Amino acid sequence: MEDVKVVARSLMEFLDKSPVNFLAVRTAKEKLEANGFVELDPREKWNLNRGGKYYMTKNSSAIFAFVVSEGDAASGFRIISAHSDSPCFRIKPHAEMLTEGGVVKLNVEVYGGPILYTWFDRPLSLAGRVILRSDDPLNPVTEIVKFDRPLLTIPHLAIHFNRAVNEGNPLSKQKDMLPVIAIVKNVAEKDNMLLRLIADALGQKVEDILDFDLSLYDTTPACLVGINDEFITSGRLDDLSMVHAALTALTETSSTKQTRVMAIFDNEETGSGTKQGAASPVLAQLLRRIVDCMGGNEEDYLRGINASFMVSADNAHAFHPNYPEKYDPTNHPVLGGGPVIKINANCKYMTDADSAAVFRSICEKAGVPCQYFVNHSDVAGGSTLGNILTSQIDLRGVDMGEAIWGMHSVRETGSPLDHAYTIAAFKTFFDL
Repeated sequence: MEDVKVVARSLMEFLDKSPVNFLAVRTAKEKLEANGFVELDPREKWNLNRGGKYYMTKNSSAIFAFVVSEGDAASGFRIISAHSDSPCFRIKPHAEMLTEGGVVKLNVEVYGGPILYTWFDRPLSLAGRVILRSDDPLNPVTEIVKFDRPLLTIPHLAIHFNRAVNEGNPLSKQKDMLPVIAIVKNVAEKDNMLLRLIADALGQKVEDILDFDLSLYDTTPACLVGINDEFITSGRLDDLSMVHAALTALTETSSTKQTRVMAIFDNEETGSGTKQGAASPVLAQLLRRIVDCMGGNEEDYLRGINASFMVSADNAHAFHPNYPEKYDPTNHPVLGGGPVIKINANCKYMTDADSAAVFRSICEKAGVPCQYFVNHSDVAGGSTLGNILTSQIDLRGVDMGEAIWGMHSVRETGSPLDHAYTIAAFKTFFDL
């Protein structure tokens, strides 16, 4: 297993470069290309070589990479899936709002299910995708933008105006969560402020900006915490830690017995119901194209699917020392205890006894411990990629993740040791 500190530094660098889904995909592309992966255009005819390394993107916010098997077209797939998005705040069109004293705030919309109050009083900035005018209306130009310096903050109301704030504080997403960006002297300074900021950053004209997908992010870097650096704290551990682990395993293994696939979807936090989400046919279509390029047919594809296995990687809830009553009494994973197999009797996860046994065996072969997460029977749980994907492809597979605290907080807490364990397990899975 790799040195835990080395793994932690690599993960923190990835997190800091990936404040939003579009940046996570760009960072992953850079890593893939540095390791010999070639980009494919889904609009063109593909010619794949056995043992070849390839990737494609969808919507600039999802990425799918694979290494083609040296075996026959029905040899099957080893797949690790994760997602690029995290709960945050998206900027609405015509966002600038002028208030008393010339203070400009931005109109935002909540994306996913963040813990709202964790976003107050922090140095925030903007990152995402900008769409620019081109000569072809059907194919505008896409640019990725990231403002590295803090630009905004969401100021909390002082306790003097709400003495009961620590007894429970219901928040309005439209009123309480709007970030401030500037103080201006007149209305003209407010107009198109955001577009002018973007245009300057990209070296473009304001009139050439057609639209954007911009989100807020916390500019505080990822860091290690604890007397012995036992913890890692950062935004977006859910689920970029799993993206990083899958990317590391794919680029640092060499088996070609089966086609190795990394599938990073977008929009998991809002139900996966987009063209780049797990509920779309994008992965099924990709796997079919790979089989076709290997000279196979529909029969080969179906045989290959039945010979395949998928690890659906999305983080799990670690046992919280202050809230033991929230957890199942016998199945509550702890930080540093290894990868977590996620189980639900009502099929919120794709795990069953067979697939749990497979992943447990993989962990044993990798020499790492594993744990189990089952919801407290009085506490409803969420779902993730695995069971959504099985509505498109009848894959055998397991839902798993790393245990973290504060899931959906602006900063979550995990274990660097768990991340090293997960990478070791993923490498073993790909190299079987």
